[in-house]
Amino acid sequence: MRTVGAKRLLTAALTAAALALSGPAPAQKYPERPIRLIVQSPAGGTADLIARIIALHLGDALGQSVVTDNRAGAAGTISAELTAKAAPDGYTLLVASVSLMAINVTLRAGRISYNPEKDFTHITLTGKVPLALAVQPSFPAKSLKELIALAKARPGKINYGSAGVGSSNHIVGELLKTQAGIDMSHIPFKGGAPAMAALLASQIELYIATVPTIMPMVRAGRIRAIAVSSARRSPALPDVPTMAESGLPGFDATSWFCIVGPAGIPRPIVARLNKEITTVLDSSDARERLTAAGVNVETTTPEGLSAFVHAEIEKMGKAVRSSGARVD
Repeated sequence: MRTVGAKRLLTAALTAAALALSGPAPAQKYPERPIRLIVQSPAGGTADLIARIIALHLGDALGQSVVTDNRAGAAGTISAELTAKAAPDGYTLLVASVSLMAINVTLRAGRISYNPEKDFTHITLTGKVPLALAVQPSFPAKSLKELIALAKARPGKINYGSAGVGSSNHIVGELLKTQAGIDMSHIPFKGGAPAMAALLASQIELYIATVPTIMPMVRAGRIRAIAVSSARRSPALPDVPTMAESGLPGFDATSWFCIVGPAGIPRPIVARLNKEITTVLDSSDARERLTAAGVNVETTTPEGLSAFVHAEIEKMGKAVRSSGARVD
């Protein structure tokens, strides 16, 4: 009996030791094969630029190639569902936007199969993209204060354009209306290019757009930016004041992007990815390229990203509900 008991104790000890050794092994060996970095939009956009910069430098840091995979469609839900269903091993990551992680929760309630807080491992924020209030040079309001005064004198008469219902452009416009106490009419377009064309053709008075979208026209003198939506000024438009500086204290709403993976990625791998990706984004090369494109580089801890996403879901949810926006 003593021999059997001793054998059992020895077997249990060896099993425990094996389990202890097997736990950190995947993290120690990671990565052993190429990593897929999914992008929720087509090539050429801001998310794609962020992905390609990270892929280039992260591959060098990890000693494995990082391959970008553009999976556009259905307001980001295709890429989100693909990522959420992937194995939680650190080999599938996603560049996700504010629409996918915060706006869709309310705007597409009941129509999305993923939960941004529960179905993803949060790794880091990558950057925020301010939106700007763009008008023609002849528009009578030269500042946000003058725009608010004009809108109050002409309730519902000023038309503002966006890249579509539920876009970050639309939601920032609704936040502006709520915080400024004004009434403007929303005119949605199928993308930023048609909205810009409408502004240039005087079909709308105001276009709320991401800074990268309007920079070429601002520099050409064809339109004028009167304020940006972020808490700090955009390095790409340093002379344009923020909305907070222009009479709306505390106003801070941006389009933003982050890196996530499927829920359940081992913590050592998450820590490694966070460290390497933030190092990439803090490098002078990446920061200069993204800043030139109108992106304010900003990184977080995984826990910091989780808290940020939760707060953004609350904020964007209120804006969507107040706007009455719906997806048919």
